[in-house]
Amino acid sequence: MPLVETRLDGNVGWIVMAHRARHNALSEELITDLIAAFDDFRQSKARAVVLRSAPGSRVWSAGHDIGELQPAYRDPLGWNDPLRALVRTIEGYAVPVIGMIEGTVWGGACEVALACDFVIAAPEVTFALTPAKLGIPYNVSGLMTFLNIVPLPMLREMLFTAKPIDAEHARELGIVNHVVPAPEIEGYTADLAHAIAANAPLAIAAMKEELRILAAARSVPPQMFERVQGLRRIAYDSADYQEGRRAFREKRRPVFKGE
Repeated sequence: MPLVETRLDGNVGWIVMAHRARHNALSEELITDLIAAFDDFRQSKARAVVLRSAPGSRVWSAGHDIGELQPAYRDPLGWNDPLRALVRTIEGYAVPVIGMIEGTVWGGACEVALACDFVIAAPEVTFALTPAKLGIPYNVSGLMTFLNIVPLPMLREMLFTAKPIDAEHARELGIVNHVVPAPEIEGYTADLAHAIAANAPLAIAAMKEELRILAAARSVPPQMFERVQGLRRIAYDSADYQEGRRAFREKRRPVFKGE
């Protein structure tokens, strides 16, 4: 079975994550197929792309494939990590990407959803930022994706508690554009995508890139960046990081000791 299904509806491309057995965990294999699908729609000159899970999914994506995380003494979320490549693909894509969300969204999948230009969610959707449950220190570029969307106090709460928020709360915070009942969400998303596709693609491409550059226009002194990287290195070299990965594999609650 393919991990990704695609179709082109006029000028609108649809990408369906279809790895149900793994709840669309963002493995290197799935991400490779997703990036290839985006590349195909670039060649097809699609003017908008919808990223979704299979209809009726209870999980949009389970986030980072924990089994593929780097062991200790290696940055688990470095520049070459497949998740980083997928987020860069979406953020730098020349046409708008709409995240159509049904089901729960966990961990790194939240970043993928928020990298999209629009997020349309069913009422049952929840978002949970879970790195603290795994002992994983999120990287700077990933946090920038969140900071550009999520108000700082709420981002702290989501990261530090790892508790999920529901779709309506996410809409109130500006994380989600629209909350639409599940039976209507595909039609609603299609209408939005076709409205975008009817407009001038070169103007939209220019404005999307302008917004991306302006959102990233924050200066971080080299010393501060090195401090952040040093703190992250302490975390991913720790026994807690190993405990988080073990607990996930063993399906139990981790016991962190701050060591």
